[in-house]
Amino acid sequence: MDTTIVTPTYNERENIAALIAAIMKLDLGLQVLVVDDHSPDGTGDVVRELAARHPGIGLLERPGKLGLGTAYVQGFTRALAEGAEVVVSMDADLSHDPQYLPDLLAAIGEGADVAIGSRYVSGVSCVNWPFRRIALSKAANRYVRLVTGMPVKDATAGFIAYRRAVLEAVDLPRVRSNGYCFLVEMKYRAWRSGFRLVEVPIVFVERRVGGSKLGKRVILEAAWKPWALRLRTVVGKEGWRQTAPRSE
Repeated sequence: MDTTIVTPTYNERENIAALIAAIMKLDLGLQVLVVDDHSPDGTGDVVRELAARHPGIGLLERPGKLGLGTAYVQGFTRALAEGAEVVVSMDADLSHDPQYLPDLLAAIGEGADVAIGSRYVSGVSCVNWPFRRIALSKAANRYVRLVTGMPVKDATAGFIAYRRAVLEAVDLPRVRSNGYCFLVEMKYRAWRSGFRLVEVPIVFVERRVGGSKLGKRVILEAAWKPWALRLRTVVGKEGWRQTAPRSE
């Protein structure tokens, strides 16, 4: 299956080359599309240099910091236009280890429509996270499950493989979240549309270089957005089918 890795970047100059090298080392014929929001540190320049030497690397440059959600929507749209049958969302800060890419793609090959790199499907698998961060993340996931009813243990995960059919069915221009809640909305839309979601265990490693992009606006969106998604389902605004299959 033609597979494209989409990774948004903002000031990831110190990480992006290592990430791309690790992906290419797998020798799986994967395409990499970096969506860079005009990083002041020159992340785009690094990717441009790599793309000039490796035809499997692409760069989508945006004029400024426009948000994670729109970065993924634009990246997914371009990947589909270029013929990708599977599209993978992945952080650029090396917290998502490329060694798990074969596992995600294997799950797709075995029938999953959405394969989620899950930190919580087998206990807690996070490295270099303080207890407070783990507790907050676990609480956020319980909150999402309670509000939406979505049976996914790691609803906020960002390391995800999607079949082309899923991205076409969820209607990307209608995805309204623009922070990390985008990741929740994508899973919810896929689940409510009847697609099969499977969680694949991974070990998440906290970034070693650079700072977190989690701001107050992103946190506020994550608090109210699950309610908005559930409400739109209840009132039939989206037209999702009312009985969705459970994930595994």
